[in-house]
Amino acid sequence: MKKISLFLFLCFYLLFPCLGKKISVSSPDKRLVMELDIRDQISYRVTYKGTEIIAPSRIDIELSNGYLGENAQIKNTRTNSVKQILEPPYGKFKQLTNHYKEVIIDFENNYSLIARAYNEGVAYRFVTKLPNEIVVNNEIVEVNLTGDPAAIFPETDNYTAWELMYIDYASISAITEGKRTITPVLFSEENGTKVIVAESDVRDYPGMYLKKNKNGFQADFASYPDSTAIGGWGFVSVVQRTRNYIAKTSGTKEFPWRIIMATDDDRTLLTNELIYKLAKPSVLKDILWVKPGKAAWEWWHDAMLPGIDLPSGMDNRNTALYKYYVDFAAQNNLEYLMIDAGWSDLFDLSKVNPKVDINEIINYARSKNVGVFLWCTAISLTDRADEYLQMMNNWGVAGIKVDFFDRDDQQAMQWYETIAEKAAKYKLMVNFHGCSKPTGLQRTYPNILNFEAVRGEECSKWDLTANPQHHLTFPFIRMLGGPLDYTPGALRNRSFQMFKPVDPGLPMAQGTRCHHLALFVILDQYFAMLCDSPAEYIKYPDIMSFLSKVPVTFDDTKVLSAKVGEYALMAKQKGDEWFVGGMTNWTARNMTADFSFLPAGKKYKAEIFKDGDKSYLYADQYVFETAEVNADTKLTIPLSQGGGFVIHLYPN
Repeated sequence: MKKISLFLFLCFYLLFPCLGKKISVSSPDKRLVMELDIRDQISYRVTYKGTEIIAPSRIDIELSNGYLGENAQIKNTRTNSVKQILEPPYGKFKQLTNHYKEVIIDFENNYSLIARAYNEGVAYRFVTKLPNEIVVNNEIVEVNLTGDPAAIFPETDNYTAWELMYIDYASISAITEGKRTITPVLFSEENGTKVIVAESDVRDYPGMYLKKNKNGFQADFASYPDSTAIGGWGFVSVVQRTRNYIAKTSGTKEFPWRIIMATDDDRTLLTNELIYKLAKPSVLKDILWVKPGKAAWEWWHDAMLPGIDLPSGMDNRNTALYKYYVDFAAQNNLEYLMIDAGWSDLFDLSKVNPKVDINEIINYARSKNVGVFLWCTAISLTDRADEYLQMMNNWGVAGIKVDFFDRDDQQAMQWYETIAEKAAKYKLMVNFHGCSKPTGLQRTYPNILNFEAVRGEECSKWDLTANPQHHLTFPFIRMLGGPLDYTPGALRNRSFQMFKPVDPGLPMAQGTRCHHLALFVILDQYFAMLCDSPAEYIKYPDIMSFLSKVPVTFDDTKVLSAKVGEYALMAKQKGDEWFVGGMTNWTARNMTADFSFLPAGKKYKAEIFKDGDKSYLYADQYVFETAEVNADTKLTIPLSQGGGFVIHLYPN
């Protein structure tokens, strides 16, 4: 009888392998659960507070010789619970709590699946231990959302742009099949829950997009380049042909983390550091030379200094003009001067514009305790990085702004890491511009201060897209990936009715002056360029005093109130001082700043910049006032349409 039972069991097991096994991992607070279903294929589902937010969705990696997850046979399962304190070298927190539950599933055929659950989100990654190189034809990541949620969709029809507008869809059913978005991307359930799809630790691998299909969304990747040529503006590497796979890489590999974040409190999106936590820790031992800061910059305002007794404008960018910018930076406690395109040949950085004596400028800046960043194209560093970066190190350059990558295929992603690694070798900080969105590489290489990957203030020169609505959208989505290069600081502030793009010349910016000051508090930007003309800043000593004092890194961050696309109110601490910033979209509203985050029994002086009575029309109007506050104080401040306010608090 026992032999018959055993025979029947074996037959059942062999004939019905699809019954498989379900393995779950829950977040420490039990709100988020990822369930893995191991059958003839591998799928996952996610619940938040007991409600399914991701229906069963297939995951797998297609290699040139087949799929990893087909008929997967579990060899071993392990679980971990981790709680540790991370101390980033800089950021918006002095410390981060890295707390998660983890399950590691080892399969036959030398690969594993790791799933983690944090309070901020869940994530998984494949890990392979295969011999030699492997060719990855495709990676299957399905995202089958439940219901018909709304979407804030940074839509793209190419693999070359990340400076995108966000398109609001009332429901995902309204998105045409085949439409593609960059990640992170945000979905809003009917009950108010926000679901964000993102990725982390993308190294030696292409970036992930999502493409709409009939069931939901599926991952999409740029194929590996087969041939490239110089195109675009004449100095960008453009893919002409591709191969029929997305990556060729080592058989021993940790694939990128695929992330699902979920929250019913929009405030948490402004402090969610999950992408950073999942990235590979720093590989740099000595980073004392990495010093975030603010910079004077000439490009946005066309190097125009009206009223200054010195020839200015783009054609007059020379040694004398840059020395003026150095003086302005030194007088206003700005740590850096950013010298943009035009100082050298686009391809050969050793060929310096004869109008610009780089050594003299750097030496002069050093005498004023100001560092210098230099702009260059990505293509100039792809083959001669060591030569040029060593040259800049010899000159005494503090950092580089590397522009016009315009790709995130595997080859381009290798460039980011190679440039960061070599820049660190020569003690150069890096500001990536014209680049793909960040996925945590700044943790691995802390000399990376910023990534652009946002539709920034530069667009005020050309169109209407850099506006208060945009300012209340991308910090909740794009900024999840890391710091950005938005370049705020415009002082020719205009209401919607009075704004028009200006290029060439002195540009305007949409929203009130205090709204633009608030960007220095709300945004994560560890290399913050002041975009406007020094000639404009010196007209307003009180404004310049605030911009001189507001830090770019902080010890702690509190989100007092926030709603995606509508408003944000944040307080950030640096030592004994606090900086509070609030801003709204095109809807006027009152905001109440509750100072209960201050230590009890301690008085603070508050320097307040707020909208004027007619800022709704004359957006450059503002009011400056002071007050005394403590932990019991609550201040209600009216914000104009496109308005904002900032408060600097220090012990009284």
